[in-house]
Amino acid sequence: MKRILPMLFLLITCNFNAQEIKSPSEFLGYELGTRFTFHHQVVDYYQYLSDGAKDRVRLIEYGKTNEGRSLLLAYVSSAENMQNLEEIRKEHLKSTNGAGASSKSIVWLSYNVHGNESVSTEASMQTIYELLSNKQVYLENTIVIIDPCINPDGRERYVNWYNQYKNSALQADPNSKEHHEGWWSGRSNHYMFDLNRDWAWLTQLESRQRIKLYNKWLPHIHVDFHEQGIDSPYFFAPSAEPFHEVITDFQRDFQVTIGKNHAKYFDTNGWLYNTKERFDLFYPSYGDTYPTYSGAIGMTYEQGGSGRAGLGVLTANGDTLTLKDRIAHHLSTGLSTVEVASKNVPKLNEEFKRFYLPKNYKYKSFVLNGEQDHLKALTKLLDQHQITFSYGTGDMVKGFNYKTGRYGSLKTNSESLIISTNQTRGTLVKVLFEPNARLSDSLTYDITAWSLPYAYGLKAIASENLVNGMAKAESTAIKENSISDAYAILTDWNGMDDARFLAELYQKNIKVRQAQKPFTLEGNRYERGSLIITKVDNERITNLSAILIEAANKYQKSLTAVSSGFVEDGKDLGSKYVKMIPAAKVAVLSGMPTSTLRFGEIWHFFEQQLHYPLAVLDASYIAEVDLTKYDVLVLPGGNGYDKFLDSSMLKRLKEWVNQGGRLISMGESIAFLGGEGGFKITAKEKEKDSLEIATMVPHENLEREKMKNDITGAIFKARVDSSHPMAFGYKDTYFSLKIGIDSYDYLENGTVAYISKDTIPVAGFAGSEAQKKMGKSLVFGVEEHGKGQIVYMVDNPLFRGFWENGKLFFVNAIFMAK
Repeated sequence: MKRILPMLFLLITCNFNAQEIKSPSEFLGYELGTRFTFHHQVVDYYQYLSDGAKDRVRLIEYGKTNEGRSLLLAYVSSAENMQNLEEIRKEHLKSTNGAGASSKSIVWLSYNVHGNESVSTEASMQTIYELLSNKQVYLENTIVIIDPCINPDGRERYVNWYNQYKNSALQADPNSKEHHEGWWSGRSNHYMFDLNRDWAWLTQLESRQRIKLYNKWLPHIHVDFHEQGIDSPYFFAPSAEPFHEVITDFQRDFQVTIGKNHAKYFDTNGWLYNTKERFDLFYPSYGDTYPTYSGAIGMTYEQGGSGRAGLGVLTANGDTLTLKDRIAHHLSTGLSTVEVASKNVPKLNEEFKRFYLPKNYKYKSFVLNGEQDHLKALTKLLDQHQITFSYGTGDMVKGFNYKTGRYGSLKTNSESLIISTNQTRGTLVKVLFEPNARLSDSLTYDITAWSLPYAYGLKAIASENLVNGMAKAESTAIKENSISDAYAILTDWNGMDDARFLAELYQKNIKVRQAQKPFTLEGNRYERGSLIITKVDNERITNLSAILIEAANKYQKSLTAVSSGFVEDGKDLGSKYVKMIPAAKVAVLSGMPTSTLRFGEIWHFFEQQLHYPLAVLDASYIAEVDLTKYDVLVLPGGNGYDKFLDSSMLKRLKEWVNQGGRLISMGESIAFLGGEGGFKITAKEKEKDSLEIATMVPHENLEREKMKNDITGAIFKARVDSSHPMAFGYKDTYFSLKIGIDSYDYLENGTVAYISKDTIPVAGFAGSEAQKKMGKSLVFGVEEHGKGQIVYMVDNPLFRGFWENGKLFFVNAIFMAK
């Protein structure tokens, strides 16, 4: 009897706690799945659970979104585990160093990274309730971390939109307005970025705040909950090929283990599902791949629905897919995942520790030289990922040369970066830095190349030997008296910190000149694009020195004071080749016909990277706008320009450019600017039958055959005319990320960056037929038209915000293309 009473007491206590806690439906006052829950209500429910079950739930706010909404994490486990949560975390992380004896599994569930895939936040509330009530047994040896909404801004945008347009009674007709979001959809975050492509690049506020906590835990399992088309059955692990080669056999096998457990529940309920299709594990910046490359079992779960489904929608087979159905499916896989983790604690800990054992990767070190701006930007990213690095010692390093694609050498200096795979995050280092990731299947879901030395425009060697480095000495700040009596102040032009420095000077009404040709002054050589601030241009600025020093120290810029404008070699500072750089009033087109993602990249670039004002002009009213008020108009890529760029709009744009405007045309917008009545740009003629699929190809091979005509995010080596103002700050080579097959002939004058005869990508997949179109094609160019110019950007230098080396081309297009 003495042994039975404690057990009875425990059961009574558990039942009492379960009865005390309200379900989401009870707390919210409506049945879950009958309406969408606003973000503040979701926060209230999680806060309610944290207050009401504080022994088993800990809620933290890990950040705010751009629009000020809370980003939350809920830690859920048994009362005993919660009392020792920090000790459990520390013991778990010891496994990354080959130590530790953790007896717990850690599962991280991420919901609603895409705002209009709105069911998952609803499912998260039911999932945490079930864990605290009916599934408490799972929590005895498992810590569950729940992020109920990664993208609150996007989700709230969708929920508000849906509530505005939904019918009072359930309207399942897929043609009804409530099933057709507008251009400004809820999928992306405030800046129209896809947060599920940002795990590695960390360009967005939400990603940067989340990664700090993710890397403090490094869970055994991470699930990213999604939705897809309304007619698609549920997708869960195992994933499709290609798998990156660093993914371990255990990670692959355990996906199967989890998938079989899900299938058991789906089979019982008669729910349709599929595995091993479409969603691969290759591109490193997803919510499944980044965790996988960090030792987790990373998985994507995809429920049919997305922004079209609303509260209920008719599918192609005549069934009604309801929000309640979608919640049930995500609830099932979420609980099933925790169940499998709870049943496999020893194996998960054993294999997690094994993942972090030293690896014998081919390349032991990556050594990089380049402009300080680019190196500094990269070190910032490395710090965010807890990747360690050191600096050069002056030694010569040999290995694979990224620029030449052959064996070569590079001499290090005190600024050289050395990143080794012989560290805790060594697998992630290999994935992000390897020259060309091995692709096991050309049918991929996303881009196939991203190597950071190319993305950051750095000279690089991948060495098969471990290269030792040293710590870097601290830099010293510039003092005001070093420039106060100067004739002019000079600084270089090589990267984004230089651009930010210029943008800040514009905000302070400081006039800046630019060298069109190289020159030597007082023993120092200055390249094209160098910035020149003269006292005579800024006589009305009483605190010029203080402003320059403050801006220079802010962006770690080196300033050189000169006492004369008389150069030893080149053109004097008063020459016509030393031009004033006027501040530009910039506008960008939004709405249809642009892509929200492409628009968002530009918007984010100006506001969060360059810190320069930008006017947003929507296509719905731009015909009424006086364009002469703007110096620059940017047309983002998008698929609706066939209707927007009609003869009337094209004529208007030509007249504006002719009067001195600068039109920057990006991506798909270029295709509709040429031809009769347009500008001089011409699409390359495709070779006869080069894009036609052979008639005798078996039906089952058609999809793969079509890949011959595709480029899935490959890196191409481009030549650069570094004497052109749009290329100031660049050398003779630029590695461009190409995400499509559009190609255009060289411009007669103004070809800035181009692909020559060699069309084989240095990294990533490009189909054999697609490669034929790339020969002698334009990457960037400037066409003079009257008093103005049109800038063509065939490839997108702002793609997802991570192609650091392309950004200065865009800045040059804004300020220096003349």
